[in-house]
Amino acid sequence: MLLVGLLLLNCQTSADKKGTEPFLQEHIEWLSSDERAGRLAGSQQEAAAANYISDFYLQAGLLPFVDSESYIQQFVLNGPMVQALGMENHISRNVVGAVEGTEYPGRFIIVGAHYDGQGKGGIISMETNTDPVLHNSADDNASGTAGLMWLAGQFAENPAKSTVIFAAFSGEEMGLLGSEYFADQMVMPRDSVLAMINLDMIGRLDDGQLSIFGTGTANIWDDLIEGIPADSLRITKIPDGMGSSDHASFSRTGIPVLHYFTGTHEDYHRPTDTADKINYRGMEWVLNHTKQTIRSLDTYHPSEILFNEAGSRDRSPTVLEGVTLGVVPDYNFSGAGFRIAEVRSGSLAEESGIQDGDVIFRMNEDTIADIYSYMETLSGFSDGDDVIIYILRNGSEIDLAVQF
Repeated sequence: MLLVGLLLLNCQTSADKKGTEPFLQEHIEWLSSDERAGRLAGSQQEAAAANYISDFYLQAGLLPFVDSESYIQQFVLNGPMVQALGMENHISRNVVGAVEGTEYPGRFIIVGAHYDGQGKGGIISMETNTDPVLHNSADDNASGTAGLMWLAGQFAENPAKSTVIFAAFSGEEMGLLGSEYFADQMVMPRDSVLAMINLDMIGRLDDGQLSIFGTGTANIWDDLIEGIPADSLRITKIPDGMGSSDHASFSRTGIPVLHYFTGTHEDYHRPTDTADKINYRGMEWVLNHTKQTIRSLDTYHPSEILFNEAGSRDRSPTVLEGVTLGVVPDYNFSGAGFRIAEVRSGSLAEESGIQDGDVIFRMNEDTIADIYSYMETLSGFSDGDDVIIYILRNGSEIDLAVQF
């Protein structure tokens, strides 16, 4: 085991020397390789990925955060998604390291990314009509994991004044289980945590479009972000601090959050989400912006940061169960209604005449204000139900009859 670990560390050290893009590519390709089998939470392949991240933390010089001897924080998988995927009562694990602050070790900035993937699909796949097939889960979320590792190395070499915690979460695809467990188990006072920054799907930057969610969760975010050069990025700020990624676990507890996100795409939760489609130059831009955000955040005193509840705390992560239209949400959309980024081929939505870019604003008599009310309304329908869906398309209102 020691020899294997040393070989891994040598490999990772050489990746550091190559530059940012080769570093990111090496780690994404390892995490999303066929040998990792999609990194489903609770699987042997997820455990191997956890050990890989732990080895990197050790080589980079991070301190174990959960206890004095290990970066691993174990938890038990339970819940409806877990049951549907056949992983109930399996052990999963977060991987958590820290770089101690040079001046304020009792202040904390949490940087997180989930490293679990979709395994062989099933209920968490967007291709529900196929047999189990490997989902390499490269953008979602080997990209964020590799970015987390890069940032950990950067801050290990040049620490911040505050302690920066680097948390690789598992169980995200099953309902934010790892990040919720970490947030519930935090031993430091919550008012000592300046903020949590989440990296989820940062590998497919298109035309420089970067979305930063959670900008409404603290009084400082707008000015802080405006003060960072955007360079080649075209940034959209979205106030909502909730949603279906790990930052929501912290926003619910009153901690300001940001979520860096380069957008959905046709490979989202599909077997085609592979490493060869990652925009590594774009990732470097996103991560340089993230690093500057952490550095700027580090200059604030906790008393200067006021949490704002941007998004209802009782909102639950999106769960793909029950009836479905077969659409990908537009997570960048901040207007009224539920905007569709993509209609899946062969789906009920396609058969019913729904198109990419349509905005659903009512289903039967229920008003659809956003993605959350859409999911809540959808959960009330069953197979065989007849529904009238009201949409906006190019400024015109259209109603479509759908039978689930």
